[in-house]
Amino acid sequence: MNVNFNGYGENTATFIADSTLTQAGVPVKISADGTVSPCSANDIICGICLGVRNGYAVVQLSGYARVNTTAKLALGYTKVAAAANGKVAANTSGREVLVVESQTSEAGIIL
Repeated sequence: MNVNFNGYGENTATFIADSTLTQAGVPVKISADGTVSPCSANDIICGICLGVRNGYAVVQLSGYARVNTTAKLALGYTKVAAAANGKVAANTSGREVLVVESQTSEAGIIL
C-alpha cells in the first residue's frame, strides 16, 4: 500500500494488567476498576494492548491499529469483537471500527 495510517488519532492509557495479560498486540477489555485483561471470544474490545511491563499495560483506545484477524474483514465501517487466541473477527454485536485495509489474517482499523 502506498499510504501509511500509523499514528493517526492514536490515544493510549495505562491500566493495571490482569495477571493473565502477558503479551502485546491483543484486544483487551476492562475486567476490574482500572484493570484490563485479554478478551475472550465475542467480548467487546476496549482497545489493543501495546505493551505490558511490571504489572501495567499500555492500551490503545483510539486511532489506527493493526490487528490479527480470523478472516478478511469487510472494508469500511464494520462491527468487530474479540475472537479466540487474541484475534479479532466480524461480529454484528461488536464495536464498530473503520477497516481501511484487510488481508486474510490481519487488518488495519481505526478504533
